[in-house]
Amino acid sequence: MRYLIRAVKYLLAFCVLYLAVVWISIATNPAMDGSVWDYVAATYATQRGKMLMLAVVVLSAAYPSFGFMSRRVNWNMAAQHDRLIEVFAAAGFSLKSEQEGKMVFRANNAIDKLVMLFEDEITVTADGEEVIVEGIRRGVAKVIYRYLS
Repeated sequence: MRYLIRAVKYLLAFCVLYLAVVWISIATNPAMDGSVWDYVAATYATQRGKMLMLAVVVLSAAYPSFGFMSRRVNWNMAAQHDRLIEVFAAAGFSLKSEQEGKMVFRANNAIDKLVMLFEDEITVTADGEEVIVEGIRRGVAKVIYRYLS
C-alpha cells in the first residue's frame, strides 16, 4: 500500500509541475491565447501528448523502487549516539522518535519536506557495529555521503 501511495504522490507532483510550466508559458507569452486547460487538451490530443502521459505514468509507477534506498554504514550507535544526532542535524534532519536500537529522523525545513513529497522520514537501525540507514534516496545520500563517510 505504501508503494502505491508513493507512486500516486509522484504522479500528482508531475501533473502539478506540468500545469505550472503551461501556466508560466501562457502568462509570459502574450501571443498565446486560451486557458491552461485548452493547452492541456491540445497536448493530449496528439500522439506525442499520449506518449508523454504514458511516460509520466510509467515513471511514477517505477519511482518508489528507485527513489528509496537502504545503506549499511560502519557506525556504533551505542557509542556514538549523540554524534549521530549531530550529523543528522547538520544535514537538516531532527530526531522524531527513538526506540531500542532504532532512531527516526524527519526533515526540519518545510521546503525540504515538500520537495521530498512528505516522504522525509529516515530510519536508522543498529546492527552490531553498523547502522542501516533507510529512507528517500535524496535524504539518505545527503547524510551518508556528506557526513557519515
